[in-house]
Amino acid sequence: MTKQEKKIKIAKVVEKLKELYPEALCSLEYENSGYKLLVMGRLSAQCTDERVNIVCKELFKKYPDAKSLANGELVDIENIIKSCGLYKMKAKNIKDSARRLHYDYNDIIPKDMDKLLEFEGVGRKIANLLLGDLYHMPAIVADTHCMRICGRLGMYKEGEKNPLKTEKIMSELIKPEEQSDFCHRIVLFGREYCKAQSPRCDECPIRDICKG
Repeated sequence: MTKQEKKIKIAKVVEKLKELYPEALCSLEYENSGYKLLVMGRLSAQCTDERVNIVCKELFKKYPDAKSLANGELVDIENIIKSCGLYKMKAKNIKDSARRLHYDYNDIIPKDMDKLLEFEGVGRKIANLLLGDLYHMPAIVADTHCMRICGRLGMYKEGEKNPLKTEKIMSELIKPEEQSDFCHRIVLFGREYCKAQSPRCDECPIRDICKG
């Protein structure tokens, strides 16, 4: 496919996903809090969003804001988030990030990618999630669902596992104002239909677009 053909195809997918998942909800229950989304985004690495939501009920009860987490005891944070995996590194990251957020940015998530990447444990995936959800900026969150499904759709070589490459390609194919919501919807679609193992192709609502 040419680039223009890919744009047309993915635009059809965008519209179909809007019908399927009109609310385009983030799976992380961050309650419109930049602090909470920052922490939850880091905890979600190699962990399910469902598990993060459960763990963070206790975490945010004890540490309701960035200042309290920044001043929390590392061992206490570790014990709360242990079931998220990689808990020692994650605990240190979220404590350090909370300190930066409170003391350097007065509890306000910066709107700048480069500044976000200075936060401990934050890569482009989390930074794009923050920019897209909090500020409605153009942002491709190149998670496993996005990479897998966009590859299957023919936007690039199937099996591509380079998040930066995926982000660059898809940001040029999807309209800026559609990018953030598309990424939430593609996660929901990936869980329901286009699974990594045993995708439900026969029942897939975008099958005609995919094969077209």
